[in-house]
Amino acid sequence: MKAVVMAGGEGSRLRPLTIRRPKPMVPIAGKPVMEHILNLLKRHGITEVIVTVQYLASSIEDYFGNGSQFGMRITYSREDVPLGTAGSVKNAEEHLTEPFLVISGDALTDYNLTDLVKYHQEKKSLATLLLAHVHNPLEYGVIITNEDGHITQFLEKPSWGEVFSDTINTGIYVLDPQIFSYFEKNKQFDFSQELFPMMLKQGDPLYGYVASTGYWCDVGNLSEYMRANADALQGQVDIEIPAKNIGSNIWCEDGVEIAEDAQLYGPIYLGHDCKVKSGAILHGPSIIGSYSIVDERAQVDRSIVWNSSYIGERSELRGAIVGSSTSIKSKAVMFEGSVIGDNSTIQDGAIIQPNVKVWPDKEIEAGAVINTSIIWGSQGRRSLFSRFGVTGLVNIDVTPEFATKLGAAYGAILPKGAIVCLNRDTHRTSRMIKRGINAGLPSAGVNVHDINQVPIPVARYYIRNTEAVGGVHVRVAPHDQRVIDIKIFDQYGLDINKTTERKIENLFFREDFRRVYLDEIGAIDVLSNEDVSGRYLEGFGKVVDFEAVRKRKFQLVIDYAHGSTTQLLPTIFNRLDCEVIALNTSSEGAPTSRSLDELGKDMQRLATISSTLHTDMGIRIDPGGEGISVVDDRGRILDGMKMLAVMTSLFLRYHRNGTVAAPVTAPSALQHIAKRYDGYIQHTKVLSHALMTAAGRDGVVLVGDGRGGFVFPALQPAFDGMLAIVKMLELLSHFDMRLSDVVDDLPAYYMSTTRVTCPWEHKGKVMRILSEQYRERRAKPIDGIKIDLGKEWVLVLPDADSPLFHVVAESVSSEQAQALAEKYARVVSGLQQ
Repeated sequence: MKAVVMAGGEGSRLRPLTIRRPKPMVPIAGKPVMEHILNLLKRHGITEVIVTVQYLASSIEDYFGNGSQFGMRITYSREDVPLGTAGSVKNAEEHLTEPFLVISGDALTDYNLTDLVKYHQEKKSLATLLLAHVHNPLEYGVIITNEDGHITQFLEKPSWGEVFSDTINTGIYVLDPQIFSYFEKNKQFDFSQELFPMMLKQGDPLYGYVASTGYWCDVGNLSEYMRANADALQGQVDIEIPAKNIGSNIWCEDGVEIAEDAQLYGPIYLGHDCKVKSGAILHGPSIIGSYSIVDERAQVDRSIVWNSSYIGERSELRGAIVGSSTSIKSKAVMFEGSVIGDNSTIQDGAIIQPNVKVWPDKEIEAGAVINTSIIWGSQGRRSLFSRFGVTGLVNIDVTPEFATKLGAAYGAILPKGAIVCLNRDTHRTSRMIKRGINAGLPSAGVNVHDINQVPIPVARYYIRNTEAVGGVHVRVAPHDQRVIDIKIFDQYGLDINKTTERKIENLFFREDFRRVYLDEIGAIDVLSNEDVSGRYLEGFGKVVDFEAVRKRKFQLVIDYAHGSTTQLLPTIFNRLDCEVIALNTSSEGAPTSRSLDELGKDMQRLATISSTLHTDMGIRIDPGGEGISVVDDRGRILDGMKMLAVMTSLFLRYHRNGTVAAPVTAPSALQHIAKRYDGYIQHTKVLSHALMTAAGRDGVVLVGDGRGGFVFPALQPAFDGMLAIVKMLELLSHFDMRLSDVVDDLPAYYMSTTRVTCPWEHKGKVMRILSEQYRERRAKPIDGIKIDLGKEWVLVLPDADSPLFHVVAESVSSEQAQALAEKYARVVSGLQQ
């Protein structure tokens, strides 16, 4: 059997290590990672190999040649432009007339390929994928198989809510040449995203072989690279180490010199002719490359030093990586996660702080303290985006410098000359961060339209209806004034998708920004509030029956929560002839964040005022104008789910046969309401982006999130608290009902929620086991694991941003709903053991 080794990887997340070498040439335990792969193939009797190359292809071709010195026969298939995984293999189609194996040249593994091939032959499969269990499956393609091993579902880089298994695609396949008939040559095509789903749809024999033993590590980023080296030295992966173990798990190639009083604590790998001088202390897992020197009394702890580098007297490396031909002078210190590129010099006494990256050919002056990366770099964050956008503590996680870099990273993914709208809330913190972003965008050649501080729905509408390609909104977090949220919108005014987030994130961490020449620097224009808000009000007026509301002459108590809606809502209420008692109307500089306890007290106060004055209702609109909290005419506080049921009832009465989109956490009462009015309920994932996306589907008249947020597709597919208020008044007028009448008419439902902490590394396993154990009772997979128990249901939902699960249950009484939630919380806790 022949093998195709995929070796075209650029390794952008490994920069600066991959600036001058392709990812397959990054060394692990004395050999390029691709050499370990070739040795694995040879061990399983595969000696004829086609290597697909693209990025810095000559580095691979020069090192491996025709393969004769490795006991193999190597043929190269070059791509002039990236063709995707399947497209690059298609280039070598003339060499592949029989079943063949595909393996990545930049992952470290020791899987039994003979067993994989045997399994492929036994199943008479057209394509067999080698699968593995991992702790964190988010960055990989998750695969679902049935009991026979037949693949039933693909999820490419899923969110936590989609993780129904921790079984992932390793990128190792056995394929029949028939697969080439599915796609054309010289066109970009991907195995996991295009070919395999196509084969699954056609019903082709497509199997997953789950490796029960063996090691696999996708050397995709710097931390994984460090882990792969450590695992190799600690014997966790079966590879050939080209050195002699001299005892105490210390590996030495020929010519190594170790001073008698040097202290070495394995596992340590010392390359050809390297020298460890007097008094030096090395703690493993560490690797010192060939011809490198660790000078007197230097300390190297859990670090990697590449070939021909110098670690000076009394210098310290702690969890760091040093590239080739680099000099770390005396008393210099490198902290955890720092990386120095090839041919660089760190002068005497310089300090490289944690996670700082220095690109090749740089010199750091003596005594300098380097807190930020030189030219390109990375921040010490698990990820940049959360469900609320980019978030962090003000002036700690999110600083003006951070904001400028974020603006530059965002601008770099957009065309030169594009327009981005910038908006903020009323707080001065947001103004500071917004100005940082305002500086970063023009540096990438992007024009800025500053729309000041309008409500979020207004900003979204303006972006959607102008030539802008996107936007940014900066706000203080609703429930914590120490935290800042930066929300980025696409050209339709919607939250950007995961793909765009990853593009920005990759550029941000690498700091690989586009810097334009001075005559291409973007312009900054400040727009008038009348133009921005006026455009929104024009659209607003087309979807509201003002005359119907005027007849009712509603009496309202409105809590503006010190938000920006004070600019628009009073004008709207005047047009509706509403009598309004306004609370918390000051905006600039006023506190907009409220803890959950404070928010509860606010609502109690609103209920007291509203019921005392016998008004039609009390409403709090959040500071950004996206959501509402409501008190009915009898002084009852209606929670988010109750308001979703109210709005569903009103809308489906009016829009017969209409569809309401709601999250999977919504109660079954919505189904009863829909049945009553010949309507439909369409369940979605719980995240805002999924709900707003649902607004664009045919027949959807309303979207609600169960937390007081509503989307009205007639205006735009985005949450709008101002329109929610007016639409509620309009429909109450149309049906001549009071809000309490609608509430009293709702079907009864009982729900309970709880949370269960779970380490990140166990979340995938918990989802897989739950999916397997409750396979027969599982509802249609949408978000998390929803278990249908007849008159009851329970949803186990992994949190996207925190190491925990949410457990949501509905039953026939409050007590039974609580008991059900607690029962499954215990199940989730037990599965972590």
